[in-house]
Amino acid sequence: MVLTIYAPLFASSKRAVVTLVEKGVPFETVHVDLMKGEHRKPEYIAIQPFGKIPVLTDGDYKIFESRAIMRYVAEKYRSQGPDLLGKTIEERGQVEQWLDVEATSYHPPLLALTLNIVFAPLMGFPADENVIKESEEKLGEVLDVYEAQLSKNEYLAGDFVSLADLAHLPFTEYLVNEIGKAYLIKDRKHVSAWWDKISSRPAWKEVCEKYALPLSALPL
Repeated sequence: MVLTIYAPLFASSKRAVVTLVEKGVPFETVHVDLMKGEHRKPEYIAIQPFGKIPVLTDGDYKIFESRAIMRYVAEKYRSQGPDLLGKTIEERGQVEQWLDVEATSYHPPLLALTLNIVFAPLMGFPADENVIKESEEKLGEVLDVYEAQLSKNEYLAGDFVSLADLAHLPFTEYLVNEIGKAYLIKDRKHVSAWWDKISSRPAWKEVCEKYALPLSALPL
């Protein structure tokens, strides 16, 4: 049975979408119009009780949270495409570690920048300059740690591309483009080389071409 991903255009969902594309897994998509409140309708709440995106269904099985979906797809289809989980328990531990770093240390300040710089003006809200300043500083500190890690390894979990790298793609794309703070990446030699490698992967290019989000289709 073909897998179905809900709300594929949004940044969080693209973590799941790029994993599916990397693994060569056929899938269908269902658009969810957040501006019309479709994520709060009973039929959607039945598959995602928190009313958030994305959701993946695989027959009668359903799973939500983008990073959980990434793990599910990478594990279920481990025998095809690149091994995104690592080949040993030690490599898997590093993948999980850096996935958690992305979720808990990298993403929060980047999300704050995205909301205040990209989406607040579009939605008619004032940007919080203090939040922007603090978030930029926090993100810079995180990227300093990344710079040290990537000076030793080609990718975050080692010398192989993994889910830990792919999880960074959607919102870092905002950082270097719409947010206008590419220097946070480019001014760090090893982070810049890493970003160039992962953002030029054919799977990510395909996702960007096929699932571009019109900024009128807010929110994230």
